[in-house]
Amino acid sequence: MNMYDLKEQDISTVERRLVVTEKAGLHARPAALFAQTAARYEAEVTVARTAAPAGPTPDPGREVSARSVLSLMTLNIRCGDEIIIRARGADGPDVVDALAAIAAPA
Repeated sequence: MNMYDLKEQDISTVERRLVVTEKAGLHARPAALFAQTAARYEAEVTVARTAAPAGPTPDPGREVSARSVLSLMTLNIRCGDEIIIRARGADGPDVVDALAAIAAPA
């Protein structure tokens, strides 16, 4: 086993499912803040929208990079929608917590 194999095994994936409570959803300013926050961490972070409470979404489950404002905007995430934030890397738990605080502020 070489060092790359060992490094690959040490990396874990963290996932959080939550309902977006940000009034604007993840559009414009919240999406920009979300992407900027994700970019500050080393973990690879993706976001997927599940089926909305009001009915199915176009292409539910499609994952996009949390670092791309335009990709986030294509998901059309609104207040009340459920999303999944997935992070792979050593600082995964930290970035998931930071992004959850933006999408679903207390």
